[in-house]
Amino acid sequence: MLVVASHRELRRRLFDVLDREDHDRILSARDAAHAAILLAGRGPVSLVVLAFEGDGRASRACCEQLRAMESCRAAPMLAVFAPDCKIGPALLPESVADWLDSTNIERDLVARWQRVLMRQSAGVSAPAEPLRPAPEETLAYRFAFDDEDGDAEWVIVDPAGDRVLDLNAALLRHSLLAVTDLLGKPLGQLLAFEGVELEQVLGEADRHWYPCQRRTRHGTDTGQANARRVRHRGRDAVAIAFRSDRAEARGEAALALLSRIVQSGGGVDPHASTARLLVDELSLDYLALWSARPEDSATPIRLLQHWEGDDVPWPSPQEQVSLRRVLGGKSMFHAEDGRRLAEYDPLLQLLQLEGFAGLPLLDERRSVIGALLVGRHRSLGRAEIVEPVLHCAAARFAQSIELVRTREQGRAEGLLDALTGLPNRLLFNDRLETILREAHRTGECFAVLFLDLDNFKGINDTLGHAAGDQVLRVVTQRLSSSIRASDTVARYAGDEFTVVLRHIIKSDDVLRVAEKIVQVMEAPLHLDGGEELQVTASIGVSFFPDDAADADTLLRHADEAMYAAKHLGRNNFQIYEMSQDQAQQQDVALISRLRHAERNGELRVFYQPQVDAGTEDIVGMEALVRWEHPELGGISPGVFIPLAEESGLIVSIGEWVLRTACAQAHAWEQAYGLRLRLGVNLSAVQLMERNLLEVVAGVLGETGLDPELLELEVTESISIKEVPNLVENLEGLHELGCRIAIDDFGTGAASLDYLRRLPADRIKIDQSFVRNIGIDPDDEAIVRATIEMAHRLKRGVVAEGVEIEQHFEFLRANQCDELQGYLFCRPLPQSSFERLLAERQRLVESGGAVAA
Repeated sequence: MLVVASHRELRRRLFDVLDREDHDRILSARDAAHAAILLAGRGPVSLVVLAFEGDGRASRACCEQLRAMESCRAAPMLAVFAPDCKIGPALLPESVADWLDSTNIERDLVARWQRVLMRQSAGVSAPAEPLRPAPEETLAYRFAFDDEDGDAEWVIVDPAGDRVLDLNAALLRHSLLAVTDLLGKPLGQLLAFEGVELEQVLGEADRHWYPCQRRTRHGTDTGQANARRVRHRGRDAVAIAFRSDRAEARGEAALALLSRIVQSGGGVDPHASTARLLVDELSLDYLALWSARPEDSATPIRLLQHWEGDDVPWPSPQEQVSLRRVLGGKSMFHAEDGRRLAEYDPLLQLLQLEGFAGLPLLDERRSVIGALLVGRHRSLGRAEIVEPVLHCAAARFAQSIELVRTREQGRAEGLLDALTGLPNRLLFNDRLETILREAHRTGECFAVLFLDLDNFKGINDTLGHAAGDQVLRVVTQRLSSSIRASDTVARYAGDEFTVVLRHIIKSDDVLRVAEKIVQVMEAPLHLDGGEELQVTASIGVSFFPDDAADADTLLRHADEAMYAAKHLGRNNFQIYEMSQDQAQQQDVALISRLRHAERNGELRVFYQPQVDAGTEDIVGMEALVRWEHPELGGISPGVFIPLAEESGLIVSIGEWVLRTACAQAHAWEQAYGLRLRLGVNLSAVQLMERNLLEVVAGVLGETGLDPELLELEVTESISIKEVPNLVENLEGLHELGCRIAIDDFGTGAASLDYLRRLPADRIKIDQSFVRNIGIDPDDEAIVRATIEMAHRLKRGVVAEGVEIEQHFEFLRANQCDELQGYLFCRPLPQSSFERLLAERQRLVESGGAVAA
């Protein structure tokens, strides 16, 4: 198969969808020239997927070029309209067999391709008849296939309904019928209208919705259908739209079912209403709900069961292999191949289910507390619709089971606080230990918050304990509304509360939650007696694993940070910081090891490519130092670089990086004939060295690298006033022939002063601005203004942190010169970067393009 699209992101989506179908030979090209290189020496292609972009002219030319290639001449071609495409289906070349919009790739690409193949194999279209409708008819005809209702099923028939002329992918997907079952057959074999004659529906074609039934491979589906007049291959025809009432077939019905599931579960039996919804709306033949306790090995308990069939000798839970797998935490979803499970599961052998799914029921600690098993004699339907419904139901079942257990356990063991209903100190400590064990296993990061109400004793003393109790209940409500369902809040003691915030990606997320709690708490509070109070809180925060690896220490550190918040005036939050002595001891140990890191071979230089925004070819690279500590593993540059600067080690480390990178750049220049610019960072400490020019000149002479290929980067945060030799050293380096770049541009307070006073050849836009492209219009304006200003001053511009196609398109549209970021390549070790250059060289020698 061949995928051709100039947009990298679109190309990846197309590749991924076909790859999921287990096709192991999928070629992905940017254009026809690239495709020719990839197809050299290969046999015929089975499918061509071509993206139509922009005004369509380049895409039409690409289509002609592909058709001229021997390997693509007989392959069916599907067109995919990219988001920026300005043409419609009427302007597609006749050799394109079918088309779809890029928004429908995941849903319809495979079905469209299979439909084209089945039509060809069935010989439906006469060879003399053009594969595409005439241009003036195309829009009217295709409107019926791609209107706003993405779940609608369409069939095109002659006005008498005696012959099915065409049908869309959704109908095949939902009915599980083949094209050969329908094309050329009477419409009555597919649809049966209720209360109205077929002749009336076709004759009026007024788009009125009529109740009807649609045939499936296993029976019929109920729903509604309407008709409209269209043109098909130069003749009058009628388009029939059918929409099923079944939730597994139609997203709209599934969404309504999800809403009803969320609201279900009340009453005496909290499980029955949710189970009934699933059975009715998904037409299930089998449903079983099991309860299990992860803390012991007792036999699971079946809470309820539904079965549409004859009585069977139900196997014991121990014999049901699928049940044991689900209770072990394994999810199962077999939309239409459930029968193969019968080979090893006695239950499924008895039930003979074609569609089967099993989902574990998980509590808030992600422990398995039960299982949901469902099945049908026919397919379960579309996975993208049915799976979310089942996951929502499983979560609802788990919630009701856990609620019942918590109430029972709390009442039996005194684990819930009687006043607030929150976990008490005993239960919180138990949950914290469980979270810790899980975090040690998975590497999860989480935070512990210790909250204490300010001046709560005064409320009790002046207004009484009843008022104090009311305050605590309100505080509980405000706390609970400020955290996610996966987090834990507890009343630790008196007016002290504790919180665990799980699944932390960035510490800033925790700080936002802490700030939100502070703000929520200080809102006015009205007592039953009419008094208005303002109750504030002081919060301390500690992080796992940064601050401690055990529960007691985490709580103690959060408590210490809370008291720091008290001392700073209350009504605020503070993060735990280790004592100055502890911090110094840690820094001393790292500095001691860092002194020997170079000699011990622990330092590495990584290289990240910089690409031309127009050609996407590699034009430069930035050298980045990494430290692999023998005991601690990789140490972040954000940690060891400041220590190296503080200790003066940055001078020797910086010289080692410069020498290593220059030598490597010269070796690559000799091997590949590339004059790649090499960027190396200079710290403030290095820039103050009087012999900096001699060191750089010596390295250049020693390694043989052309000075014009060396670009020395100075961060904008360095103050011109605080680094006395800065201007002189940079001017001297410029006179040596080296280039100068201002790194992290836009983050400091002296951007214009830097451009005016320093001999800078280029500026590098900081990644904090680039990553907000498409999110923050202010940052987009800053990026545009920076590029325009730099160009007016005859400076080049490099954008850092380019991670998605949207960043790339914005920067290229605004004439940014070069780009650097994960969209193209992450920083690579020397061996990997060399392989990248070797692959580029191979493409150049074979006559191909070299874009990343």
